[in-house]
Amino acid sequence: MLSDADIGRFGDEGFLVVDDVLSPDEVHDLRDVCDSDEVTDGLKLAGYDRKVVHLLELTTRHPALRALASDPRIVDRVSRLIGPDVQLQHSKLTTKPPVQGHGAFDWHQDFAYFPHTNTDLVAVMVMLDDATPENGCMSIVRGSHVGGLLDHSKGGWFAGACQDEQAASDKSRVAALTPKAGGISIHHCMSLHGSPENASGRPRRGIVYQYRAADAFQLGGHLFLDTGYQVRGRPASCVRCDEGVHELPKWQGMSPAHGSVWGQAGDLAARWNRERDVGQQ
Repeated sequence: MLSDADIGRFGDEGFLVVDDVLSPDEVHDLRDVCDSDEVTDGLKLAGYDRKVVHLLELTTRHPALRALASDPRIVDRVSRLIGPDVQLQHSKLTTKPPVQGHGAFDWHQDFAYFPHTNTDLVAVMVMLDDATPENGCMSIVRGSHVGGLLDHSKGGWFAGACQDEQAASDKSRVAALTPKAGGISIHHCMSLHGSPENASGRPRRGIVYQYRAADAFQLGGHLFLDTGYQVRGRPASCVRCDEGVHELPKWQGMSPAHGSVWGQAGDLAARWNRERDVGQQ
């Protein structure tokens, strides 16, 4: 369980690192699972070991990965931060291959990809390798989660990265997160984070579970096969809303003919509007 001091630090900085959550044997088994054909689904043939991979809907690919999403050693900590009723928003395997110069990710806030009615969402990254600055560990701007949602759009379309060049300019506020294999990091959905290239020549693999409070309802962005999977407690019958205004992500290349430009979470409204427009013609 997280201590009161841990919770206070998370409130101040927007992240936590906890080592020794899983045993070395468990890490070994999870590496084998994540490297299996059942999970990678032919990715090895497409250069899985030579390029960055974000393999989504991970809980649907193997029972061990679905069980890990509900593991009390993880969810007990998450529930201390966002409440007793916890769901997944998505899960993924994220890898940086043992090829130097690959895997940099621009500064961004997770909330920009999938805005909800409140901000009680946290991402947990379960490390299958030691995270180090050399292999492109995640960096976070301390306290950035309290500053609100930054601009992630370019020319009116979602760019997938923060467009404020000054947001991460104060290097004294940037923290490198270095959990060991078997450890986890937890960060707030508004925490500004990114990572450099993998320059180590060794792989950096991690399993990410994005959790949300059950009364945080999604307003935009993509829905996945495991979006809404209940890992603790009960689904919410009421929606909890934070005060504020958020711009929904408008995805480049999408049109009303192929679903909502704000992602799948808006598809139903887009469908009704299309039917209305057709009826009025």
